[in-house]
Amino acid sequence: MAPEPAPPAAAAPSSPARRLRSRLQSRRHRLARDCRYLLPGLPIAAVGFAVLVSLTIASVATLVVWVGALLLPLTLLLGSRFADLSRARLRAWGMAPAPVQYLPRGGGLLGLVRVMTDRRRWFDLAFEAVLAFPLRLVTFVLAVTWTAVAAGSLTRWIWWPLSPVDGAWPVRLLVVLDPALVPQSAVGAYLVDAGAHLLLGLLFLLTLPAVLHGLARADALVTNALLGGEEEAHVTQADSGERPQDGARHPHLTAPPATRWVWASTCVAAVALLAVAWPVLATLYLLHPAVAMVLAVAHSAGIVLAVRWPWLGIALSTSSSLAAMLVTFPLAGLPWPWPVTGMIAQCLLVAVLALRHQWYWVVAGWGAGTLLTALAFVIPGRVPGGLANGVVLVSLTAALAMLGVLERLWRQGAVRAQQAEQVSAEEAQRRRDLEERNRIARELHDVVAHSMSVIHVQASTALYRKPGIDPSVQQEFDDIAASSRQALSEMRALLALLRSDTAAPTAPAPVLADIPDLVETARASGATITDSIETDAPATVGLTAYRIVQEGLSNALRHAPGAEIEVTTAFDDDGSLIVQVANSAPSGAAAPAAGSGLGLAGIRERVGALGGTVTAGPTPAGGYRLVAVLPVVGDQHDPG
Repeated sequence: MAPEPAPPAAAAPSSPARRLRSRLQSRRHRLARDCRYLLPGLPIAAVGFAVLVSLTIASVATLVVWVGALLLPLTLLLGSRFADLSRARLRAWGMAPAPVQYLPRGGGLLGLVRVMTDRRRWFDLAFEAVLAFPLRLVTFVLAVTWTAVAAGSLTRWIWWPLSPVDGAWPVRLLVVLDPALVPQSAVGAYLVDAGAHLLLGLLFLLTLPAVLHGLARADALVTNALLGGEEEAHVTQADSGERPQDGARHPHLTAPPATRWVWASTCVAAVALLAVAWPVLATLYLLHPAVAMVLAVAHSAGIVLAVRWPWLGIALSTSSSLAAMLVTFPLAGLPWPWPVTGMIAQCLLVAVLALRHQWYWVVAGWGAGTLLTALAFVIPGRVPGGLANGVVLVSLTAALAMLGVLERLWRQGAVRAQQAEQVSAEEAQRRRDLEERNRIARELHDVVAHSMSVIHVQASTALYRKPGIDPSVQQEFDDIAASSRQALSEMRALLALLRSDTAAPTAPAPVLADIPDLVETARASGATITDSIETDAPATVGLTAYRIVQEGLSNALRHAPGAEIEVTTAFDDDGSLIVQVANSAPSGAAAPAAGSGLGLAGIRERVGALGGTVTAGPTPAGGYRLVAVLPVVGDQHDPG
């Protein structure tokens, strides 16, 4: 192994220039990472859109002749591969999506059928075939446009002869502000035009990193929310120097995938409805564009709000539908009281209520539409086809309400059955684990505990069995008896913990303040040990530090007989606890011990659980060094 470096020392205060240089380097790394994430997104999404949509259409079209039954699973698998590529791009950018669990496939035709029953793969296909392309198109176009404006404005002074200066926006702005400000000479017009574009270019250039990072972050959040698994995802700090993002600030990240997809699909449907309803109301029903926009936005917003707040969605959608009926009433020859876009909005509202909320909200949404239909015929005047229009609306929404409620009940039953099956499997696994732990406890009790008891009895009775022994030898026996007694106590606590899930330790866990006693016990074996111990740390960190020192001393005593040992625990400037156990070169050869390396593996697991690091290896002088860095959360210590 390569020699390990010495523990980190307190760093000298960095100069302002060094801090500025470090900050600029961090911003440059972040900008490069954002560009690597945004720019390839559109080409990959375009390929995925073309391939997956074509395969999906071909699969559905050939289902009748059973070719689609083979082609559709392959399309789903390809969609999952594109989704895996999106997740890999997320990880490269710095956001770690939660692991995704697919159903086991198996082999043969039955395996292909199982692929079609995996809801997760359908989610992957829907995202890569429907949502990825418009999402990446928007982020790509905005990123390229912002960059192009910055570059074009900064270089305007070079290529200004290629475009008329009189028609440039700086000159037109001066005309609007005060015609007297317009320069009369060509040189003056050039200076005004070049200066204004230079300022604009600097503005876009300075804001470019923030804009690109915002676009990359928006793309990553949407992608992670829809392609991530059940667990909460965390943003890493790689190359950015940013704090990890708190998942609680983004509830959609912690929601199950089905819930995230309800939000995503509802938003997509609302945007599509807005894009259609606005021009329809403005052109066909001759409404003012502003009025048409307000009605279309209200309809779309009501559908989205109904996902989370059913009462607010129903109120907003019903109000906008009533307003649309009133402003479109005088026109004849067009669908009324429900325009086609209003009918679609009401159907979407009822469908969302049926899939997301209790039955009484579904009844309220359907009843609101039915009441509006009845009130429409109380208004004086008669519109041809109005009755048929109202009957179609009431019938469609009733059918959607029934289907949605039935689907929700079926889904709840399936979830309960899955939960019961999972609980049963967990209980069976818990019983198997407890049986195995009881078997291990019996072996420990019958073998290890018995041997330790024999050692303790022999060491304790040596004075009576061997009268007249030297006092120094008797002290060695007393130390052996004390160590075996402590080992037996810890063994009993371990056995109690193994035999029961609810058993608590019978003795307090060691902490950082117990390390000096541990060092004194090791000195009693004749080893030369120097120590420098800081003993103020949280209990969890203290227990891990104690085990590190215990393992380091044990390894040094076994593998480096006669070596000098140094034990230090200290806090660095970042507040982390640095634990080091180092020994010099041994004065003699040590016999190999069975199980070597298992202790260090356990130490790495303990330190890794706290988010720390461990380094261990030989030193240039022939010794060995074990160094662990343990982060301490909050102001829980006072090294000063």
